Amino acid sequence: MLFALALLLAAAPQRIVSTTPSITEILFALGLGGKVVGVTNYCRYPAEARKLPKIGTYIQPDLERITALRPDLVVIQKNPIQLQTKLQRLGLKVLELEYDTVEQTYGAIEQMALTAGVKEKGTALNARLRGELQDIRDKTRTAKVQSMVFIIGRNPGAVEGLIAVGRASYLADLFQIAGGRNAFQDTVASYPKITMEELLSRNPDVIVDMGDMAQTEGVTEAQRKAVIQLWSRHRALKAVRENRVFAVASDAYVVPGPRMVDAARAFARMLHPEVMR
Repeated sequence: MLFALALLLAAAPQRIVSTTPSITEILFALGLGGKVVGVTNYCRYPAEARKLPKIGTYIQPDLERITALRPDLVVIQKNPIQLQTKLQRLGLKVLELEYDTVEQTYGAIEQMALTAGVKEKGTALNARLRGELQDIRDKTRTAKVQSMVFIIGRNPGAVEGLIAVGRASYLADLFQIAGGRNAFQDTVASYPKITMEELLSRNPDVIVDMGDMAQTEGVTEAQRKAVIQLWSRHRALKAVRENRVFAVASDAYVVPGPRMVDAARAFARMLHPEVMR
């Protein structure tokens, strides 16, 4: 029994490098934070991740830094820069994950837990997330479905150059769980550029704007109010007339992982405050 346990522990990775904020959050939620030896420049949650050595960004990882950390596992998101091939050529073990939807996020958690030797923790984490999201779904089930738009980018200080959440996005899944419908679900692009004319034609019930606050730290209440004020000039939009424009600044909205429950709960409060006390 002891010999078998020793073999299992030896096989489990002891030095893990994360290459996205989502992966970092999942690793810590699985209780693997003590084994994480490198993270990206944008890994800010949980607080312990900030203190770890940095390996660059998701788009521009520093392969020399990664190698210098002597990882026995590098966890990456499926990407167009062939990172898996590059890392494997350096003799590194790589786990490539895909988590563009809520279901894929569950799968990523399961794969990560299995690879790291903590399968039971992965099962428990997924069960908790599914249960909490189902609770939100149940609370909003009888409410009238309302349309919403999530603006993830725009020109600073102006309601121009808008980029919205489109199809095949985990955020669109969260809208649905929260009793909403993505007004741009039918777009070809996952994150389309949209015009004010297109926005007016779809006339959403709720607008969520993160476009001025991609740097989520240190955002003040005055900055949030300034964003709302920008939209106040467009009263032809139903969401503006009914004071249902929300300025948000949190990585929880854009990092698929354990905090997607927080994002879904926030969306439900925006869409259906009458049932989300």
